[in-house]
Amino acid sequence: MLKLRLKKIGRKRQPSYRVVIIPNTSRRDGKAIDEVGFYNPITKEISFNSEKIIECLKNGVQPTETVRRLLQKAKIINS
Repeated sequence: MLKLRLKKIGRKRQPSYRVVIIPNTSRRDGKAIDEVGFYNPITKEISFNSEKIIECLKNGVQPTETVRRLLQKAKIINS
């Protein structure tokens, strides 16, 4: 099963994350299938490729709870 989840990048105490499509059995920072967004919790910057995300969600990719909240905040999904 594929998941939309966060992949940590950046230095210690300065985290930033990429939103990636990855198998649910892979490690957090493992090899991703595709990168579809970016999130920086320090500056609150959010950037998504909404077309790819909507297409993936239609194909059955499940977002994690954190990614689901970010997508709702960006108004890509409603519920």
